[in-house]
Amino acid sequence: MRLACTLSGARYDQRSDLVRRRDFIGIVGTAAGWPIAAVGQAPHLPVIGVLGTTAFDSTPMRFSAFHQGLKETGYIEGRNVAIEYRFAEGQPDRLPELAADLVRRQVAVIAASGGGLAALAAKAATSTIPIVFNVGEDPMAAGLVASISRPGGNATGVSLISSELVEKSLELLRELAPGARTIALVRGGGSDATRYWSEHVTAAARAAGLTVLVSHVSFEPDLEAVFASIVHDGAGAVLVAATPLFMRRRYQIVALAAQHKLPTIYPWREYCEAGGLMSYGPDLLDAYHQVGRYTGRILNGAAPGDLPVQMPTKFELVINLKTAKALGIQISRLLNARADKVIE
Repeated sequence: MRLACTLSGARYDQRSDLVRRRDFIGIVGTAAGWPIAAVGQAPHLPVIGVLGTTAFDSTPMRFSAFHQGLKETGYIEGRNVAIEYRFAEGQPDRLPELAADLVRRQVAVIAASGGGLAALAAKAATSTIPIVFNVGEDPMAAGLVASISRPGGNATGVSLISSELVEKSLELLRELAPGARTIALVRGGGSDATRYWSEHVTAAARAAGLTVLVSHVSFEPDLEAVFASIVHDGAGAVLVAATPLFMRRRYQIVALAAQHKLPTIYPWREYCEAGGLMSYGPDLLDAYHQVGRYTGRILNGAAPGDLPVQMPTKFELVINLKTAKALGIQISRLLNARADKVIE
């Protein structure tokens, strides 16, 4: 079944949920002015392996930020470095196979983007090829590094999660829906980040006297059933966890929240740009930029074990006033003034 609904004048259609790959290459090529070359065309170049849960073409600006980080360390794809891309396309069970393929191809560095599952698959596939990750969990607890300041081993990168982030998201959600006594947490995937969100949201909600309904999405078709269940169980607001798998279906998630008239806070600005009400989270463009820089530094001879794991320093609050009006929610002047971006 194909879901379609209208939110603030924008129509959702599952067929248009992803940027077409051809158009995406055009976006990046036009914006950055960098040639995209196949590895076979330049076998003498060092090769970066990019491993991800979902393709960059669902979030082309992140791709551009990664390339900008590489450029700042002296590398431009197709000119003096080649890149092999391996994306699981929303099927995380494929990640070990894709990681093993990059190892067989003897890439110089693996950039594991979009969550802990990709990073763990790369880590399991090799103990020698450097890995630069971008994860939403504690990399020490996940076994990716020995410590934040001195990772040791062959992996380093960026960690985006913190208890303060989760608590702040819940606080903002309460401002959106002050009368809601039951909050739904929608999570997905099987990484440590999923458990982290559940534990910290539940603890923070309990301290505030709220009830939390934890809804786990195992497969993308579950989304409609999950939202129907949330409404049936009396949730008055929704917090969507930072799950890379959800990015491929952000338009559907936003449409379902609108359909059920649920005030919802999301982890990343792309949800608000798709029509979501509010987002709060780390600046992901900055994170992908840092992954590109670390990848370039390693190509220049730096040891991953000596590069400290980077923690987020920039956070974004984005509010979609069109959606607030459609839901009948009044955004206070104070909250509006605190926003980094307001969509009107």
